[in-house]
Amino acid sequence: MTAEAAGTQQDAPEARHMNLEPVVAKLTRLFGDRATTAASVRDHHGHGEGYFPTRAPDMVIFPHTTEEVSDAVKVCALHNVPIVPFGTGTSLEGHVAAVEGGVCIDLSQMNSVVEVNDEDLDCRVQAGVTRKQLNEHLRDTGLFFPIDPGADASIGGMASTRASGTNAVRYGTMRENVMGLTVVTADGRIIKTGGRARKSSAGYDLTRIFVGAEGTLGIITEVQLRLYGIPEAITSAVCQYPDMESAVNTVIMTIQLGIPVARIEFLDDVQMQACIDYSKLEGYEGKPTLFFEFHGTEAGAAEQAEQVKAISDDLGGSAFQWTAKAEDRTHLWQARHDAYYAALALAPGKKGIATDACVPISRLAEAILDTKKDIEESGLVAPIVGHVGDGNFHLVLLYDEGDKEELGRCKALIERMNHRAIAMGGTCTGEHGIGMGKKHFLVAEHGDAVSYMRQVKKAFDPENIMNPGKMVSL
Repeated sequence: MTAEAAGTQQDAPEARHMNLEPVVAKLTRLFGDRATTAASVRDHHGHGEGYFPTRAPDMVIFPHTTEEVSDAVKVCALHNVPIVPFGTGTSLEGHVAAVEGGVCIDLSQMNSVVEVNDEDLDCRVQAGVTRKQLNEHLRDTGLFFPIDPGADASIGGMASTRASGTNAVRYGTMRENVMGLTVVTADGRIIKTGGRARKSSAGYDLTRIFVGAEGTLGIITEVQLRLYGIPEAITSAVCQYPDMESAVNTVIMTIQLGIPVARIEFLDDVQMQACIDYSKLEGYEGKPTLFFEFHGTEAGAAEQAEQVKAISDDLGGSAFQWTAKAEDRTHLWQARHDAYYAALALAPGKKGIATDACVPISRLAEAILDTKKDIEESGLVAPIVGHVGDGNFHLVLLYDEGDKEELGRCKALIERMNHRAIAMGGTCTGEHGIGMGKKHFLVAEHGDAVSYMRQVKKAFDPENIMNPGKMVSL
């Protein structure tokens, strides 16, 4: 690890000269009872779902409009006070921790669907709208928004972390599905990026700069999204395998043959047994398992399932079952979304560290098998689950909160897993993001390019008030 990489993992923030009293007073006048310094509210906003300790902000505000966000940012900018955007708090790498204190801007009450353009297959929503809320709103239009990271995250948060999830193999990630943004910049200006046209060659692509910036360049307040027609038929399938290599090779062949699956999810033997026990999945064994979903016409979805079954049979798959019943599909995918809680149930009382990596599809089997061996040699319990259709896999490492040695082994395993992924031409995170937890991996992955990221940060946020301590160090 380079000296720079080693130094960025646990950076201590530089002392910031700020006077909170006028900020608290001004924001209280602007927001009334939608501004609070209550300890319980501040603590709630000082952490996500990762293992990082709570770092509470000094104040939390709840705006309703982009203009209110702008007013709040101008107050903070005037007094050099840090700002941390907050959606639903489901991030995993310390994205919402207020490492330098300051003001948390909670966007959850900005939850209006602004417009739906049925004929053009797009919509505009405020940042606090959640993915489930959006799809409920779209239910009678025949359209849906497919990005599904599992948690009922806010659309603004999903854009900020460039989220993806189970459907990414067919529909892409937030990067491909965000058409435009409304953003409040670090000096409080309101800008709009992108638009509703399906393509444009006009100027720098600012939309792509803000998507995945994790709130370090500005605050996303509205998002223009692509929508899709609800498929005529949706079929789910499950297949179990004698070993991990056979399961992963089924994925590789399916993708290389161009079969247009919507989702392919992998669960190793430990994770599958956990899901059987936690979600009461009947008729399955604790073996390496793939969950599939196929979208299209009835004939098309059935044909895709048959093609995948043929591949699976050749590689030793068994118990290939598929269903088009909505209730069966819902139960199956709810079990997949509950995988984290199922993993925690393997060792009651222990905490979990969720982490991810992503590799080119041709290196997927090698990456997962090497990680599995590493887990076994480390003596840890760490189920593997992944959106393997795009080369992305996750671990949930279980540890005793009071056992520093066990936590150290978890962190060491994460180090090795991420460096292996990077060495294979992959990335240290396919969807969780950088936050605080993976800043040193960003340096390992991108090298000198990080210095250009730092220059972008300085250009957009010269006083470093936007979610400081995340992504890159200044």
